[in-house]
Amino acid sequence: MIDFEKFARYSKAGPRYTSYPTANEFHEGFGEKEYREALRREDPAKALSLYIHLPFCRSACYFCGCNVIYTSKEDKKERYIGYLKKELALLKEAMDTHREVTQLHFGGGTPTFMDASQLAEILDLLHETFPRFSDDAELSCEIDPRFFTQEQMQALKRGGINRLSFGVQDFNPGVQEAIHRTQSVELVARAVEMARAHGINSINFDLIYGLPYQDFESFAKTLEEVVKLSPDRLAVFNYAHVPWMKKTMRKIDETTLPSPKEKLKILEHTIGFLQNSGYETIGMDHFAKREDELFKAIEKGELRRNFQGYTTKGKSQTIGIGLTSIGEGSDYYAQNHKEMEAYERALDEGHLPIHKGILLSEDDRLRKEVIMSLMSNFKLAFAPLNERYGIDFKSYFAEALEELKEYEEAGLLELNEEGIAVSPTGTMLIRNIAMPFDAFLKKSPLSERKFSKTV
Repeated sequence: MIDFEKFARYSKAGPRYTSYPTANEFHEGFGEKEYREALRREDPAKALSLYIHLPFCRSACYFCGCNVIYTSKEDKKERYIGYLKKELALLKEAMDTHREVTQLHFGGGTPTFMDASQLAEILDLLHETFPRFSDDAELSCEIDPRFFTQEQMQALKRGGINRLSFGVQDFNPGVQEAIHRTQSVELVARAVEMARAHGINSINFDLIYGLPYQDFESFAKTLEEVVKLSPDRLAVFNYAHVPWMKKTMRKIDETTLPSPKEKLKILEHTIGFLQNSGYETIGMDHFAKREDELFKAIEKGELRRNFQGYTTKGKSQTIGIGLTSIGEGSDYYAQNHKEMEAYERALDEGHLPIHKGILLSEDDRLRKEVIMSLMSNFKLAFAPLNERYGIDFKSYFAEALEELKEYEEAGLLELNEEGIAVSPTGTMLIRNIAMPFDAFLKKSPLSERKFSKTV
């Protein structure tokens, strides 16, 4: 059982750990030269994961924290595809693109802002550049159900897409109006029906709690409608209100946001309701049906976390493609330019469009493994790390383990000679539990860093 009263006391600002080190630590000292060297250095036997960023949206959703370009101009999309071609050609020259691909993900923006022919063209380009996809590869695309047609679904299916993620957020009309994203239950149901008719057997819904005008009753009704549509996976995110980072969030009236107490009530009901409806908690913020491979992975301790969420393919090397996309290898992170002008200029000059990144030290790699294991599987065994890195875990991380005693005394985790096991209540505070292992947090006060609250 989760003790929500205890859980609420630990709220503080902290990273979400989609990476370690976090993107805050990326710097311009890591550029194209360092990226090319990292690409050449990577294990040629390691599988590839492709992330393609399609940045365009018709209009702003006020809750969104993504890197987005708002436009209605068709020529901008065609121009962008032209630059994706240039980037793929440079990648083909810089690395072995005949390595096996086990994962592909279209993110945005709104990928389905691209029409069917444009989606087909991009998929063809990717298959031409990376011709070796594994039989069990996860090929996914984020979908805005407001802009999703039969023609687009057919193009995605022909290109091998086998997983779709629908942005739902909330079904309450008042909430939808406040966040500038109106879509009915019926509209989403038609999109899901279309996907199922085309053989898509893995559908995810993104939901957000903490949005303006939400309350316990309204979100409970949204959950009832969601379960009727029977998605295979759910991501239920705590809304991070960061108007100092995203100007569109300034359009949200902060007085209409639910209180921390109300948000906790919503979360408590969400977990119980979804578990009673056949879903299991997966990592942080995620749920899946028991037959889903994500649930099977966490049972085996094999779940992995990356910028796209949780995956069973986390041991691959991620190649970021497109504006602002992030790539990840065994000892680096690399991010493309965020500004379109800089992205295009680099490609016009024959350069891979890397803006910044970070080369990981041995200590970074160790801490990354510790943090990601905790974030994904809620447990950590010391012995494999001792052997792999030639350390004595308890001595190396003595300070972090001392900090964790507070959580152990509160019943949030168990510390013993073999490792760390997080309790059900502790899983809700996994960001807090991971933070003592973050060396970068100790270099400057947390108060100086702009992170969302852990609760």
